[in-house]
Amino acid sequence: MELPDIFEKPEIVKLIQLALIEDLGPDKRDVTSDSLVPPEEVAEAHMVAREACRLAGVTVAAEVFRQVDPDLECEVCVADGSVVDQGAVVLVIKGSAQRILTAERTALNFIQRMSGVATVTAEYVRQAGNPEVMLLDTRKTTPALRPFEKYSVLCGGGTNHRYGLFDAVLIKDNHLASWKKKHGTGVGEAVAAARAKYPDLKIEVEVDTIEQLREALTTRPDWVLLDNMPPPVLRECVALCKGICQTEASGGINLDTIHGIAQTGVDAISVGALTHSAPSIDLALDFVA
Repeated sequence: MELPDIFEKPEIVKLIQLALIEDLGPDKRDVTSDSLVPPEEVAEAHMVAREACRLAGVTVAAEVFRQVDPDLECEVCVADGSVVDQGAVVLVIKGSAQRILTAERTALNFIQRMSGVATVTAEYVRQAGNPEVMLLDTRKTTPALRPFEKYSVLCGGGTNHRYGLFDAVLIKDNHLASWKKKHGTGVGEAVAAARAKYPDLKIEVEVDTIEQLREALTTRPDWVLLDNMPPPVLRECVALCKGICQTEASGGINLDTIHGIAQTGVDAISVGALTHSAPSIDLALDFVA
């Protein structure tokens, strides 16, 4: 699996720094370790998966340790995107025992959350059972953790939708309600207005009915979001969109329904649960005697 370098985003290091400040406070103190662990004590610690998972965030965890103490040696044993078994060692850290303890919880918080998102994503991909259909994430992410969670979706075999409000137009029902209130016209004119304002961006529009879709297609959006439609209606919509735009199914999709939706011919399926409902994976840090 070829993944982007998460550290290409400049905000990643800054967000890790903020997470450490949150834990250490303004004076950067770990009062328990400072009280009980001699500064000269050295140790080796293993980060271990307590359950099978799709791994994400091991390089982020290593960066946490390095930020606490650049002299700590971090050996990444398993690459992001890998499937790991229960008991697998994914990261080895050597150096100051005191500083390892200081970094432990923040490092685990990142890798546990990220691996949870990757594992849920991988299960949705598996249940969909159609490699021709993209599994998309959404903007339903934890505030300030979006770059970590969207990277984790990639680790699970998913695809990133637009990153935010700035890089693509997505006209949804509330936008259309506002447009119609002001202009008295429908979805086709709204698509045309967005295209005129941002000609270089992808334009996607949400539709709830076949009639609304027909109107949207007159102005040729790049994508249509087919919201809360059953498989027979999705198939009809896909046929209407052929040669005009790409199709995304969305709305209430879960592990029980995704397979049927993935067989309708849609180009993509978006699932908010990849990020907003993923449980953290149980990983732990064990000192080696």
